[in-house]
Amino acid sequence: MTTQAFALSHAKDAHFERGLRSFFEYRDLGVLQATEGRVNAHVIRAAAGQAFNGQPHLHRTSFQLVYVLKGWIEFEYEGQGVVRLEAGSCVHQPPGIRHRELGHSEDIEMLEVVLPGHFATEEVACVTG
Repeated sequence: MTTQAFALSHAKDAHFERGLRSFFEYRDLGVLQATEGRVNAHVIRAAAGQAFNGQPHLHRTSFQLVYVLKGWIEFEYEGQGVVRLEAGSCVHQPPGIRHRELGHSEDIEMLEVVLPGHFATEEVACVTG
């Protein structure tokens, strides 16, 4: 894959915005624009004062990786059960796997890399079945 632009992001210039989940904030790392939408990379952190809602869902992706930078988060994955990720943990979420967040620490920070850069998220009735 050849990128169309060089992307550089420094922590001192970090800007977080609300995104897909209202209880998280997202820091764009510039990869989406640099790859003309082929790849997205962002840092996700807990949004202070926002109620948590672990609605079961799936993402229409071809690749999704989550690496925990700080804190912890628990997911329930279809066919895997409950998984707790802590700082240094990494998970590859296969395309279309049903999952939901069960909870996270107030200081959670995660790096997420997703292909394609723009993808659909679908709410589902439950994680299994």
